Amino acid sequence: MGGKTCPSPVPHLSLDQCAASRRVVIMSRPRADSQGSLGPDDEVVPYSDDETDDELESLEDEGPPGVPPTEEVKSTGERLRPHTNLKSGWSVKANDRRFCKLPEFQKKYFLCLKKSKYSGNAIKTYKYNALTFLPLNLFEQFKRAANLYFLALLILQIIPQITTLPWYTTLVPLVLVLGITAIKDLVDDLARHRMDNEINNRKCEADILLLSSSNPNSLCYVETAELDGETNLKFKMGLKETDERLQEESQLAQFDAMIVCEEPNNRLDKFTGTMHWRRDRFPLNLDNMILRGCRVRNTDVCHGLVIFAGADTKIMRNGGKTRFKRTKIDELMNYMVYTIFVMLVLLCAGLAIGNSFWYAEIGSKAWYLYDGLNQSASYRGFLSFWGYIIVLNTMVPISLYVSVEVIRLGQSKFINWDLQMYYREKDTPAKARTTTLNEQLGQIEYIFSDKTGTLTQNIMAFKKCTIAGQTFGEKRWFCYIWIVLDFSWNKYADRKFEYQDHSLVACIRSGKNKEALEFFKLLSLCHTVMVEQNENGETNAASPDEGALVTAARNFGFVFLSRTQDTITVSELDQKNTYEMLALLDFNSDRKRMSIILRFPDGRIRLYCKGADTVIYERLSPNSRYKEVTQTALDIFANETLRTLCLCYKDISKEEYDSWAAKHKAASVSTGNREAALDQVYEQIENNLMMIGATAIEDKLQDGVPETIAKLAKADIKIWVLTGDKKETAENIGFSCHLLDDDMQIHYGEDVKYVTFLFPLKTTGICPSVSPQNEILYEKKKKRRRLRLKRLGRRPASSVPQDATQPIDDWEKEMRQVDFVNMACECEAVICCRVTPKQKANVVSLVKKYKDAVTLSIGDGANDVNMIKTADIGVGISGQEGMQAVMSSDYAFAQFRYLERLLLVHGRWSYIRMCKFLRYFFFKNFAFTLVHFWYSFFSGFSAQIAYEDWFITLYNVMYTSLPVLLVGLLDQDVNDKLSQKFPKLYLPGQQGALFNYKNFFISLFHGIFTSLVIFFIPYGAFLQTMGQDGEAPSDYQSLAVVMASSLILTVNLQISLETSYWTFVNCFAVLCSIAIFFGIMFDIHSAGIHVIFPSTFTFTGVASNTLRQPYLWLTIILTVGISLLPVICIEFLSKTIWPSVGDKVQRHRKKYEMEEEEKKKPAPFQRGRASRRSAYAFSHSRGYADLIASGRSIRRRPNVAHPNPRDTLREVPQADNI
Repeated sequence: MGGKTCPSPVPHLSLDQCAASRRVVIMSRPRADSQGSLGPDDEVVPYSDDETDDELESLEDEGPPGVPPTEEVKSTGERLRPHTNLKSGWSVKANDRRFCKLPEFQKKYFLCLKKSKYSGNAIKTYKYNALTFLPLNLFEQFKRAANLYFLALLILQIIPQITTLPWYTTLVPLVLVLGITAIKDLVDDLARHRMDNEINNRKCEADILLLSSSNPNSLCYVETAELDGETNLKFKMGLKETDERLQEESQLAQFDAMIVCEEPNNRLDKFTGTMHWRRDRFPLNLDNMILRGCRVRNTDVCHGLVIFAGADTKIMRNGGKTRFKRTKIDELMNYMVYTIFVMLVLLCAGLAIGNSFWYAEIGSKAWYLYDGLNQSASYRGFLSFWGYIIVLNTMVPISLYVSVEVIRLGQSKFINWDLQMYYREKDTPAKARTTTLNEQLGQIEYIFSDKTGTLTQNIMAFKKCTIAGQTFGEKRWFCYIWIVLDFSWNKYADRKFEYQDHSLVACIRSGKNKEALEFFKLLSLCHTVMVEQNENGETNAASPDEGALVTAARNFGFVFLSRTQDTITVSELDQKNTYEMLALLDFNSDRKRMSIILRFPDGRIRLYCKGADTVIYERLSPNSRYKEVTQTALDIFANETLRTLCLCYKDISKEEYDSWAAKHKAASVSTGNREAALDQVYEQIENNLMMIGATAIEDKLQDGVPETIAKLAKADIKIWVLTGDKKETAENIGFSCHLLDDDMQIHYGEDVKYVTFLFPLKTTGICPSVSPQNEILYEKKKKRRRLRLKRLGRRPASSVPQDATQPIDDWEKEMRQVDFVNMACECEAVICCRVTPKQKANVVSLVKKYKDAVTLSIGDGANDVNMIKTADIGVGISGQEGMQAVMSSDYAFAQFRYLERLLLVHGRWSYIRMCKFLRYFFFKNFAFTLVHFWYSFFSGFSAQIAYEDWFITLYNVMYTSLPVLLVGLLDQDVNDKLSQKFPKLYLPGQQGALFNYKNFFISLFHGIFTSLVIFFIPYGAFLQTMGQDGEAPSDYQSLAVVMASSLILTVNLQISLETSYWTFVNCFAVLCSIAIFFGIMFDIHSAGIHVIFPSTFTFTGVASNTLRQPYLWLTIILTVGISLLPVICIEFLSKTIWPSVGDKVQRHRKKYEMEEEEKKKPAPFQRGRASRRSAYAFSHSRGYADLIASGRSIRRRPNVAHPNPRDTLREVPQADNI
């Protein structure tokens, strides 16, 4: 199963083309394995924390999975053994499509049927096809208890000895419910078919082994934002052997290597394998792999061999299983249906016992009741039980589920149609990708958010600087117009660059301020940016920060043109100069700075250095100027949450440099701890520095992020940020978006284990990084593995001697997780740094497990998919990192700020509407059904119905459905603006206050009271009465009409009292429902229809005879009035004496609607904290110095034009991948 992946800008291949051939890449330099799982370190990507299900399941057959080559493999020259066991791992054969179909690679999937264990690249998310739709859909619908219950009722109604109602009274509602649900499922599945077809027609996406590329040494630049959230470029590199021998199509066609590697797993930071080719073996690692989800940059063509495809790819393995999500209201509603069913059985049993006693005492002695059947009283009671099950079946509401689905569908459409959630720049509307979770949006307690691309735009902008004690970058206004500088004087200027302070340009162009010239000269020289030697001349930066600084220097006249292994060429105010690079002292996370030593054209040697202020100030010369004023400026920049760097220089004599260069050369070839030796040598030269100034870069947030977070916090929603980025970067963004503030007491990962609850955590923030998280989340892996091994009858191997500080049993480990969650949940904000996709999901599942809270996850990349699937609600942002998050989400939109409206408006409205709908629905069904119960005491418990057959059939379908549906779709207590203005209105949803068992029993007692009134007032009125014509209308049929009329008027007026937001549609629905009832009743009581169907329509002329009596109209009015009067009184008293927040807002709604929100006053200046400046504007991993110094990436291809520095800066790979 091989393929050819031609990344952008080469045209993409179809899936069929992708399976046609195989092309590959391999790194020639070994890469150190991540030690995250052994010794967690904030500076390394953590382990993927879990064995895959397949690996654990493989223990049953083969034992623990191992890497195929058990011994160390040399890079070249070792012979391939004749009997290589290909079954010991994952095997891929280049240019051999039949290989993966061999019998040894087949696995069982159903009974004795087998299929290849290699996944295809096509995806399938649909559930039905033309043949399976009807049977599968019906099977799924009848798994719902209510539908199965009514099917059983329908069967009971066919039995003559039991039936008390015609079969059609159950069949008509059941067919309607099944039909509407089937149509909805069909529409949803057709959408899945379309989406699957669209994805399967896209380019081939797989984990591929890089063989060769158009770049020198088969380098391939990739962006891994979808995998780890980092936007800086990294590079992959092919093996030297494949780079030299696999450049042409003919060579690739003859490539016949065998790849034996690890089984598919979710470890994004590790890959181990061996390539067997030409009787040699070559080691493979992660640097040779381009994983699915990577975006290829600055590489024209690359060839690769597909190793994992489809569901086997690492990013898909991190995606987790798709979980069926249900709302809390769904679960509660099901429990209530079960409660109703128990009540129904108890009622029917009581009435059956009553029937047995009544028949024994009265019925058997009344000659006029003799039916010719010699049945005992107990047997008649048994038949009566089943008769009452049929009569009282409407207590279990069959139309409840379909009504809920209709309401949810409508609410989803309102989200889709909301123009205030439409992002015009990208023509992206909000999309509800599910119709089953809308009301859950009104109950969110925890939000788990990705950082990169979700809170931020992934755009760095040079905003301010301080040079020689003078600060530049303040906005300049002229006649209240914001002046943007014109850089047309600079032919190299980036047109997208914006800057507001014209005084800096004037200072540069005058040439009088030597410090300013030196400042931008440093920015143009001290970096690891590289110019790609291709036709476009694109420039790569080690991070977005580096790119922003070099771009700023270019716009101010100091243009980086090119570099070689030993030189750097720049244009300084249109004057071209070339500097000899003597040494490049690269950045790493411990040094937090980088330096470059240059020989100037006049022979001077100077060191330029830039880095975090915390390390630069320690190395400044006592004679350095501008230290205090620069520190003040840094405080101001930090208060504005800008990312800062200090710039300084040092002149070095030739003797000093020669002495240091000898030490540097010795450290460079050290066979011991080379990095430590180099760092020590760097310290000897990076001292007595002279301060020039500092830069301030803005990591641009998405529009409205701070305001959105502030509003959600007021709604008592806790926001956690889960990111793969470094602690400093994440913390800086936390301050930028106002998730953290200076009044918070912040605890870092290394402090978590010592934090106690002796201080008010509500005013604190916690910033755990990978170390404590790995310790806590790793317990899930070990416990899961032990349980699996225990089931298999094996003992897990002990790998490390027991440490006294480690937990000794499962209980203690469980308590560590509980303590972590309890402490974190008590904090105002939590930021988890350096987490893998699987760990993001684990954090969410811990909160769900131990807090039983409703959670929402929001992200924009493939690395967020698992988290999105794990949370109760998953939200995908269609941003810069592809559409995988959107594809796995429940709701999708383009900007984080739309989350406020989704929750505080749509979520809250949906919750209120659904709760109001359910309360009313249960009430109207209790009021309707329990009339049969009271009537039983006057009918000998004979299972006689109190209404006409057709009234029972159409009650929920025609007479009472429309008003309550419109309340569930349109009702709102306050408008959208007030919902956002008063976030406290969201609290009842979090507390589940509007629908719970208390509300259920209130609806039950309300229904009991209404049924009592509807039965006994007409019954009393019919005891002794006389019509205008001298006849007494006291027959059973007239009583049924009066009770039915009273019930319809009562329940429709009751929903009118419940309605908060009146429209013409609501008014029309109530009046129309009442009119439909009377219209249909007069039709089915007419003589004409009785002549056609004499056995079906037996109430001939009853309606016209009954409703022409004024006395009975008075009875109906009295019944309705007594039913509604207590409700009106209770509503009046509750809103007057015990008003809720919503009631108070409603009372002053017009006043609030006319008010304008007060303008936010700017916060007073507070001196920033040093910890905030530690989020320095720099790449947080090792830089690119090794690759530059080696000259491997600078070798030129023939016939390449000189690059144009005006081209846009691109990001450059990090050297920790070398």
